Amino acid sequence: MQLPPVLPLFDRASLDEGNPVVNQHLAELSLATVPEAGLIYQYAVQYLAESAHHDNNFKAYRSELTGFLHWCFDVAKQSPVSLDRRGFGQYILYCQAPPNELIAYRNVAQFVADAGWQCRLPNPHWRPFLGKKGQPYQLSPRALATKVAILSSFYTFLIDEELTERNPATQWMRHNARSRQVPVSLAWDGEDDLKAFSELQWSYVMATARAMAEQAPERHERTLFLVSLLYGCYLRISEVAARPGFSPVMGQFRRDSKTGVWGFRVPVSKGGKRRNVAVSKDLLVALERYRRFLGLSPLPAPGDSTPLFIRQKAAGRGREQGQLNANLGVRQLREEIDKLISQACDAAMADGFTQDAQEMREMTAHNIRHTGISHDINLNHRPLSHVQADAGHDSIHTTSLYLHTAVQERHQSASNKKLDPLE
Repeated sequence: MQLPPVLPLFDRASLDEGNPVVNQHLAELSLATVPEAGLIYQYAVQYLAESAHHDNNFKAYRSELTGFLHWCFDVAKQSPVSLDRRGFGQYILYCQAPPNELIAYRNVAQFVADAGWQCRLPNPHWRPFLGKKGQPYQLSPRALATKVAILSSFYTFLIDEELTERNPATQWMRHNARSRQVPVSLAWDGEDDLKAFSELQWSYVMATARAMAEQAPERHERTLFLVSLLYGCYLRISEVAARPGFSPVMGQFRRDSKTGVWGFRVPVSKGGKRRNVAVSKDLLVALERYRRFLGLSPLPAPGDSTPLFIRQKAAGRGREQGQLNANLGVRQLREEIDKLISQACDAAMADGFTQDAQEMREMTAHNIRHTGISHDINLNHRPLSHVQADAGHDSIHTTSLYLHTAVQERHQSASNKKLDPLE
């Protein structure tokens, strides 16, 4: 088996399952030099999956993550979460003058089908850097800006997933912008890091979900409850999806026998933490509606093992082939949310809200978590400490970042400020 000097890491054809050659490489790294390599890779896959429906974005993100993780794992031999600003700067220097053997002069596929091995293998002709033949390799200012912006976005994702509290890409940008080593325009204030649906935009999402459930209940009662649960409990989509070793069930909704209060228990979250999220009256009504549609009692009894989001047709392949009463995975649930958001965008566009529709098209399932947190703080005025507990944030500082996250909200709150309060 001939392999390239650096392995591509993300085969789009098997993003969820992983490529066998890549999996073996990551296992060796985890045992020998970077214990967190496999864990970081899983987070990177989740990050890429959120942009999989935007082809150009996916390719750009995949390219930058592949090069960055190569440098971290193979060159620096450390986890990305242990990097500081100076360490990130070393990566930029590496990208500005990469080894000649890692530069290609034409685009080729990262993975190719191999009849002998009966699987897709890393393309031996692929290289992580692309140059122009006959010219010295050069990283343009625009390419540098794109590279750092994408990696800053990746670190923002890791921060939100509570794997790290530091964004060395943003730190590097700000430091170099101050010293004018890079264009000032590279230094932004993170306004989009916690992007959430506005009240108007979210009303279109929920109205569309309700309409879909009325028109095709056999397909979309599930959609309506899924979006209600993600928003109402600030859940990550991975927390309600089936994965190896975990299958979400109705019994995660639990009533406290002493107080009568209902909560949704997240047994294993990012970072290995558990939490019990308070359930609102509206969400409890949504649960009752969904369970009645499934032919169940209005509310789950203790230990109810009914799968939370079951298939509408039996699985065609994989470990659950032929099973109908089995939970959906991350990819299927994400696709369901993407379709809902797309239809909500169309509805907003039809009503003349062009700008809102365009902004909504950039949203993903993960933005629903941001929206639930932001709306509870800024619209429902829940105490920060309560939201912190339900969101599973380690620090109240993380929760406070959601205070008036939208530029429009900040402008509205400032519009009536008096220069002379006693005038």
